[in-house]
Amino acid sequence: MTFKDFDFEPQLLDGLEAMGYDKPTPIQEQAIPLILQNKDLIACAQTGTGKTAAYVLPILDKIAKSDHRHINTLIIAPTRELAQQIDQQVDGLGYFVGASSISVYGGGSGQAWDQQKKAIEEGTDIIIATPGRLIAMFTSAGAVDMSHLKHLILDEADRMLDMGFNDDIMRILTFLPATRQTLMFSATMPPKIRTLAKAILKNPEQINIAISKPAEGILQLAYMAYDTQKLALLKHVLTEKEHDSVIIFASTKEKVKDLGRELQRSGFSIKAFHSDLEQNEREDIMRAFKNKEVKILMGTDILSRGIDVDGISLVVNYDVPPDPEDYIHRIGRTARADKTGTAITFINPKDQRSFFDIENLIGVEITKLPLLEKLGEAPLYQPQIKTKKSFEKKPFHPKRRKK
Repeated sequence: MTFKDFDFEPQLLDGLEAMGYDKPTPIQEQAIPLILQNKDLIACAQTGTGKTAAYVLPILDKIAKSDHRHINTLIIAPTRELAQQIDQQVDGLGYFVGASSISVYGGGSGQAWDQQKKAIEEGTDIIIATPGRLIAMFTSAGAVDMSHLKHLILDEADRMLDMGFNDDIMRILTFLPATRQTLMFSATMPPKIRTLAKAILKNPEQINIAISKPAEGILQLAYMAYDTQKLALLKHVLTEKEHDSVIIFASTKEKVKDLGRELQRSGFSIKAFHSDLEQNEREDIMRAFKNKEVKILMGTDILSRGIDVDGISLVVNYDVPPDPEDYIHRIGRTARADKTGTAITFINPKDQRSFFDIENLIGVEITKLPLLEKLGEAPLYQPQIKTKKSFEKKPFHPKRRKK
């Protein structure tokens, strides 16, 4: 199958050809016909499967076929980074059909707020927004007219619920027309997603291609290491082989900052990416990383979804993610578009069980590399033995009799 089989408008096909797209991915192949038929849809697909284009392409085709230009589509995303990336993709493809878009998110200046609002008031086809900023815009003076909205899309819906946006989503719905096409895309399908889908979708079609398996091109490796050994091990991994682009994941924002500073002092080209940065700082860091001006990016799981950067050859999990699905998303930053890459995880004793759960999920026992001798003895990998406090009998000390 090729994109020509979808009977897209010629100018949209010209755009796809100009951008080098020929064959749809599985999620695109299944979702596009349903969206063109105006069906509500809940689709479970992992990051990196082409899900953004799966909904952007049919929406742009509909816009190209329409004579009326109002706010046509609202796309809601959990983070500003994902909103920006969706906007970039919409902008790139929308150029060929004359469709306009605007991304709406917090963290910017008052001037950015004014620019976003003015762009919407003057007319745009597609709004890509984070929930909080969208509500602020809806409730401000001169509320945005959404009466002509045709499509609502929730991208990374599971992530939005994890971040506590359920009430915000339900409130946003009160500003939208009841008659619309609603599409939900999620990397996982927990019960809370099904509950939300039941509440906002009408007789939805379902697609599930989230197999919870890493791409075949990823070489997965791990080291057993105590926390005190991890920093020296990380420096060894980063210098052992030349890598153009590296992402390092750590468990907390504080650890990201500390390790970023330490690696900078050691001469590594690294930037720490975290929520304490101003929006313009975060954008500058991502731009430098994409342009290969910065080789190493370090962050928490905020980087594990929605960061679309080509050519990442190494992902390091400095800490084991607590959720096995997050492991899939983290290492999915490498080996994209049929390329190869390496994912290395550091496992301390308390994280053994979590890593064992990851191995069970993906159905693979990941190779544990021997620790460098100079770093000392490594902990044993014994995930089925629970870490427990010492229950040995304490020495008996008879109580002294009171005189």
